[in-house]
Amino acid sequence: MTAAFVPARYEFEYPDTAGYPDGTGALSQDQKILIDEVLDMDVKPEFDFGLVDDVEHGVYVAFVGDTEIGGITYSLLGTRVVLLAASVYPEYRHQGVATEMIRRILEIIRSQNRTVTIICPIVRTFIDSHPQYEDLVDVAHPGVKHVEKQ
Repeated sequence: MTAAFVPARYEFEYPDTAGYPDGTGALSQDQKILIDEVLDMDVKPEFDFGLVDDVEHGVYVAFVGDTEIGGITYSLLGTRVVLLAASVYPEYRHQGVATEMIRRILEIIRSQNRTVTIICPIVRTFIDSHPQYEDLVDVAHPGVKHVEKQ
């Protein structure tokens, strides 16, 4: 039996602490959709949305009016923010929400003089495509990275 082909945009290596014995994890279809959005749609949404840092629950929440449209979960370790998982509700995908949400959150983190450890492959994809944010990645604890092809 041959292994299924996985496009490079979906191949990531996780740190040992992520709990994947082989250092890799399978992405969900939702994660693949958001990675595609980040890579293929570097546009701002045609509507404005707010962003709130829910410190108690460890999530940045994106919303329009009273409707939650997405978010990014995180853990805070001193001056380091561990970005765990990004999500956008299906009806708000393919509109640039993921890209703009990640951009805004990274700008907030930058303004707080914090660094990030990236566990979320969507955030990793965004930073790989926007190297101006690479300086936010904690050198000692960078987190997930794209698998390098030989």
